[in-house]
This record gives sequence, C-alpha cells and structure tokens, in this order.
Amino acid sequence: MIMKTNKTLLLMAFATILLTGCKSLYGKYERPEVNTSGLFRDAMADRDTLAVRDTSSFANIPWRKVFTDPQLQGIIEKGLAHNPNLLNAALSVQMAEAQLKAAKLSFLPSFAFTPQGTISSWDGNPASKIYSLPVNASWNVDLFGTLLSSKRSAQVAMLQSKDYQVSVQTKLIANIANMYYTLLMLDKQMELVTDMEKLTKDTWDIMLLQKDAVIGVRSTAVQRAESNYYSVLTQKVDIKRQLRETENALSLLIGQQAQTVSRGKLEDQRLPTEFSTGVGVQLLKNRADVHAAEMALAQCFYNVETARSRFYPGLNINAVGAFTNNSGMGIVNPGKWLLTAVGSLTQPIFQNGRLVAGLKVAKAQYEQAYNTWQNAILAAGSEVSNALVQYNSAEEKSKVEAKQIEVLRKNVDDTKDLMASAGSTYLEVITAQSTLLNVELSKVADDFSKMQAVVNLYSALGGGAK
Repeated sequence: MIMKTNKTLLLMAFATILLTGCKSLYGKYERPEVNTSGLFRDAMADRDTLAVRDTSSFANIPWRKVFTDPQLQGIIEKGLAHNPNLLNAALSVQMAEAQLKAAKLSFLPSFAFTPQGTISSWDGNPASKIYSLPVNASWNVDLFGTLLSSKRSAQVAMLQSKDYQVSVQTKLIANIANMYYTLLMLDKQMELVTDMEKLTKDTWDIMLLQKDAVIGVRSTAVQRAESNYYSVLTQKVDIKRQLRETENALSLLIGQQAQTVSRGKLEDQRLPTEFSTGVGVQLLKNRADVHAAEMALAQCFYNVETARSRFYPGLNINAVGAFTNNSGMGIVNPGKWLLTAVGSLTQPIFQNGRLVAGLKVAKAQYEQAYNTWQNAILAAGSEVSNALVQYNSAEEKSKVEAKQIEVLRKNVDDTKDLMASAGSTYLEVITAQSTLLNVELSKVADDFSKMQAVVNLYSALGGGAK
C-alpha cells in the first residue's frame, strides 16, 4: 500500500513538473519595454526634444494629399502597378500566407493512399493474386506546443512580409517623388542657365564692339567674356546630361523603358508646410520597417518556445486501414478490411547537445532581434529629426538667397550701365553675372532640398495613412 502511494505521489510530482515547465511553452508574444523617450529633436533647438502639439499629424496624411501634382500622382500610380520590387514583395506575402496555411494544417492528421498488388506463380502452378488498398494516417499530437509555436511563428512571419511590402511601397513613392522634384529642379536650373547664356553672349558681343570702338578695351577683356560664355555652356551640357539620366532612372523605377517624363514646374508645387510628427508610439505604428523588426522579434520569441518544446516527449499516432485479400494475414478472398493503430511516445534523453545548443542559439537570436528593433526605432527618430532640420535650414537659406538675388540682379544691371559710361570695368560685369547665376542655382537647389525634406519626412513617418 505504501509503495503504491509513493508511486502515485511520484507520478503526480512528475506531472506537476511537466505542467509547470510547459506553462511557458504556450505563451504569446508581448511587446517588451523599449526606449522611445526623446525620439525626435526639435528642428531649431540644440538639445530639446520635439514638442508635439497633437496626434493628428503629418504621419497620417495619405500620399495623394502630400504629393498633389497630378502628373506626379500618375507616375506614382504607374510605379505602384509595375515596379518589380513591389511586385516581388506582393509575391512574398503570398508565399508567407501559403506557409501559414500549411502550419495551421499541421495540427490535422496526414493521410496517404498506397495501393499495392502482386502476382506470383510457383513451379507452373496457377498464379496467385494479392492486393492491398491501404490508407495510412499519421497524427503528431501537439502535447507541448511545438506545432502551436510554429504556427504563431508563421503568423508573425506573414505580418512581417506584409510590413516589408508596405515599406517597399513607401520607399518607392518617396524615390519617385524625389526623382520627379529633381527633374523640376534641373528644369529650373536649365531655364536660369539659358537666360544667363544669352546675358553672357550679349556681354561678349558688347566687348567685341568696344574693343574696336573704345580706346582702352583690351583683347584680354574680350577673351574673359568669351570664356565666361563658354563656362555657362558647359553648365548647360551638364544639366542636360543630368536630366536624361534622371528620366532614365525614373522610367526604370516605374517599370518602363527609358523615356521622356511629362512634368510640371518647380514654382507650381504645393507641399505641406506645417508638421506635427506625433509621438513615439505612433511612429511604431506607422513605420512598416520598425513593425517588421518587431515581428522578427516575435518570430524569434516563438522560435525559443519551439526550441524548449523539443525537450519534452512527442506523441505520434499511426493508423492503417486497408482493404486486402492477403491470405498470409488470415484473410481470404474476396477481401476484407484490416484496421491497425499504433501510438508511440518519444522522450529525448541525449541528443549530443543539439537540443541545448538549439535553445541557446534561439535565445541569442531573440536578443539580437531585440537590439535590431531598438536600433530601428532610434534610426526612425533620427530620420525624422534630420528631415525636419533639412526643411527648416533649406527654407531659411532660400529666403536669404531670394533677397540676395534681388540685390545681385540690380547689381548686374547697374554694372552694365556703368560699363557703358566707362565707370565700371569688364571684370566687374562678368563677376556680377557669375555671382548672380551661382546664387540663383543655389536657391533652386535649396528649394528642391525643402521639397526633398518633405518627401524624406513622409518616408520617415511611415508613408502616411494607407
């Protein structure tokens, strides 16, 4: 009686240990603590974090309301329909969905139909015919959560593939917009250089006339004016090359052969100018790549669960149902049903350290995934801060350059007038023209930089509402 009681207690204790150890095998992923404080720096302050005014922010604006140029919208729509990277991302989602479906079906028994037949004759005797029509069934009973954790891992893998698809789409839209605005910038620069080409040619012609008509105008003055004209021509050639290369790159991005890109004008663009970026949690929600990093962390969490479950017994049930006339099994024609079922329990004891090593690797991969996720959050915050400071700096420079251009244009006109009355030298005219062109080109570049900052902020905040 005492021995029976001790045996019962021992079994109960063993069962308790198993249940206690298995409790964590069925746990669901929960987001761990992550540092999101001070995620954005104020664009104007040196140390302060960004003061957030509301939660209805630029991060929630759809791309069509950010990029309102109809021609740009048409190009973006072509890219969304034909870009190969985005098409491949959609196929990756389909593959992940298929793998998830397979993981869900792994809870069900597997069946196989393996018909067999033999004909045999011994020493000229009549042939004997034996047939068997078996259906084999095998069922892996998920006692300790191996299949469950695998299914959950497949679920987060599918979410991660969808995040990747969204991330590719956001980057595609941002790249298309950046290239489009680059074309508008180059168009404007081409317009300025063409105007300056005429201006420098006129200066050269005037000096040619003065050389023949005015005493004191040397041939070196004419040579300098001619050189200045050629310098403008080389700038024009460079801009033409950049226009063609940008059109080719944009055509490739939207999955089309290289061609001319229809577009508007730089000065007609209307982009948002007021930004409230939202809080860190919102960034976690909108940034698909950040969420994908978290899904990778969740996948590693379930991989740890799977590695733990391999230390516990595995229960497999195999069954066979066959219609056969095999007389060797005591069955005679015309055929009878044969049903068998076997259950086996396998408890790992010594696996050459593979199970322990597998668990250690899974835990280390989880830590790596956590570090990657944390860094993705910090990188996202840095991108937001960089975009904001880029916008503010470009806007400030553009305002100053507008005033500078106004002064320089008057300076060019006045210098030319003075040169006509011998109150100014040829060098002052050429210098004034060169300075004006450089500042005009610089202002166009800063206006483009401001547009680029809006595009970068759109991308850094997760691509807006979907």
